[in-house]
Amino acid sequence: MPIIKDRFYFLFRTTKGLTLVAIALISLVTAIFGMLSGPMAEMGVSDFIIKTFGFKLVEAEREARIITLYHAIAIAVVAIETYFITHMIAMDKKQKSLINSTITIGYLSTMIGGLGFGYFGQNWILHLIFISGQMLVFFAGFILAISLWPWKKEYYTSDTEYSRTKKGINLERAAFFTMVVATLGSAMFGAIPGSYYGNGFETFLAEDTIRLVEKTILQKSIIGHLHIMLTLIGIAITLIVGRWFEFKGILHKIAMPLMIVGTITISLGAWSVVFLEEAHVIIYVGSTLVMLAALLLVIFGWGKLIRTRLDEQGIKNGNFFQSIAALVHDPVKFGPLWQMVFMNFTVSGIGIFMAAKLGEIIRVWPWRVERVVLTGHWHILSGIIATIILFYYVDLIGLKGKVRKWFGWLIIIFSDLAFLSVTIYGIRWMFVSESGQQSITDWTQLMTDIGLPIVLVTLASLLVWRLIDLFRGNGVWKKELTSPDRESENGEVL
Repeated sequence: MPIIKDRFYFLFRTTKGLTLVAIALISLVTAIFGMLSGPMAEMGVSDFIIKTFGFKLVEAEREARIITLYHAIAIAVVAIETYFITHMIAMDKKQKSLINSTITIGYLSTMIGGLGFGYFGQNWILHLIFISGQMLVFFAGFILAISLWPWKKEYYTSDTEYSRTKKGINLERAAFFTMVVATLGSAMFGAIPGSYYGNGFETFLAEDTIRLVEKTILQKSIIGHLHIMLTLIGIAITLIVGRWFEFKGILHKIAMPLMIVGTITISLGAWSVVFLEEAHVIIYVGSTLVMLAALLLVIFGWGKLIRTRLDEQGIKNGNFFQSIAALVHDPVKFGPLWQMVFMNFTVSGIGIFMAAKLGEIIRVWPWRVERVVLTGHWHILSGIIATIILFYYVDLIGLKGKVRKWFGWLIIIFSDLAFLSVTIYGIRWMFVSESGQQSITDWTQLMTDIGLPIVLVTLASLLVWRLIDLFRGNGVWKKELTSPDRESENGEVL
């Protein structure tokens, strides 16, 4: 039937449709399984969800369930970033189709098989589907690396505005390639301990090992895998934002080599934690290079937003207030760059400080407090990456007018309110004695309980609108289906 065929084609053959499906599934999984968290359990919500969906939760299997849930969500995020990359970067169309179809089947298999195995009883066929899905995602990444190979002469560039070698090798493409190869290596870095299940390796949560004096090689491998995979997801979205903003010029020429060297360095540092005591020094060096490249992108992007808006207003040399107004005029474009800056106050800065003062301050705190800070640290970074993905998606589908502004500002203000509150809650021991912490605990939890629900409601409103639109014969989805991607002369999508 044409009605079903057209919608299926839109959802599973176009970048906008594939991204929509993945975002919807991540949101659904987060909403349902988030109801099993501690605060929800205290209110009795968890029991209702468990009975409604028939979850089979054995306490001894809790760590394994959580890790399965993390993988189901994280691999779907990797799929979204892959869709963005195949949409933005010039590559063979057959390879693009193979990459998108393979990673789609892969993340769906991982999500369905993993959650089914973890939460509905140990049916080992579902576990096979879970593992097979991850293998398909890895294969898609391998094909993506081949497609991004920067030494193909057809992808050389002569444009001196972009970072390139003397021979014309596009260093931005090389940065994407480096990130993909590092991700493949880091995936294997985590898969090796997984292959030892039942032979000296048991499931554990990384945050539960923070006070262990001695860790096994397999434990160190998993901890390194956790850190580097999340970092590489962040590097990927930074490169995607750079393409979105058409990053170029002198800052681009400096940033891309920094990003390439930083990605390689931080990956080698994470991999070497299994045998090298000074591995964290290598990680710090790599992180500094990557963060500097991101800073150059922010400087370029903010300057471009200001110039573009002032030109639209017919203002040649705007004053300070006019420049600020121009910068924040479009929250969907301002948001990603702001989140990169904001991340330094809630993730990067806190993480570096904790590492530097680990023995002097952090290890003096109770174990539970350090564990909360680390868990919050990873979740905030994941949340910030998720908001940036949403900003690019709504720009990709052409959200305009007041709806665009409302969506952008609601996501920025209330996600940052929640993230900042969680950060302050985690580090409250630094500036308030234990006896005086109750008031901080109360208001930070209140701000978090206000911020996150508003973000989720905003996202839900977007998804409900898209769902309703799919039932319309001549909806927005139809226009997106019939409007081809706009490409530049060298074949890259603008």
